[in-house]
Amino acid sequence: MAVEIRDGKKILRTPVSAEDLKDIHIGDIIYLTGDLTTCRDVAHRRVVEEGREIPVDIRDAAILHAGPIIRPLDEDHYQMVSVGPTTSMRMEKFEYEFVKRTGVRVILGKGGMKENTQRACEEFGAVHCVFPAGNAVVAATEVEEIVEAQWKDLGMPETLWHCHVREFGPLIVSIDSYGRNYFEEKKVEYNRKKDDQVALISKQVGFIK
Repeated sequence: MAVEIRDGKKILRTPVSAEDLKDIHIGDIIYLTGDLTTCRDVAHRRVVEEGREIPVDIRDAAILHAGPIIRPLDEDHYQMVSVGPTTSMRMEKFEYEFVKRTGVRVILGKGGMKENTQRACEEFGAVHCVFPAGNAVVAATEVEEIVEAQWKDLGMPETLWHCHVREFGPLIVSIDSYGRNYFEEKKVEYNRKKDDQVALISKQVGFIK
């Protein structure tokens, strides 16, 4: 089973199938164990705009929108120093096509995403999750090993760092495989509450000219 409950934690283990994601919903808190590859702006452009094949197999695995700090140990070995998520919305315009081409199942980053990612998650069976910002050093401790580095010509932040992680998280599910979007749904709810309070306050201070 790719989904396991241990010590009260819901742990998703790669490889992940669409079936594995059916009981995961927006607002859930999960953890990831297995294959995770950092992948951000330029790598997305190479895949989507240039039509290049991604040199790390991320099918049924996970990507993290992040530009980590890496310590080289020798020519082929590295240590993760810091790996904080970057703003996922920067990848929004690429994400539908990226998911379609690569078969990635779990997308991690900072902040919400919108229609392109929602459509990809629903059509292809994927999820987007948020890793809490400001915890880059903590996240690095959850990286067991950097397996390989690809597209190193892009520089450290944009390199594809393929890692093995253990209980990477906590991850808040922001878009589930049903296409529901936690951020967008909460915006509607919060705006409705705000409008109600503005109307109430306006009545109370209506005597002010």
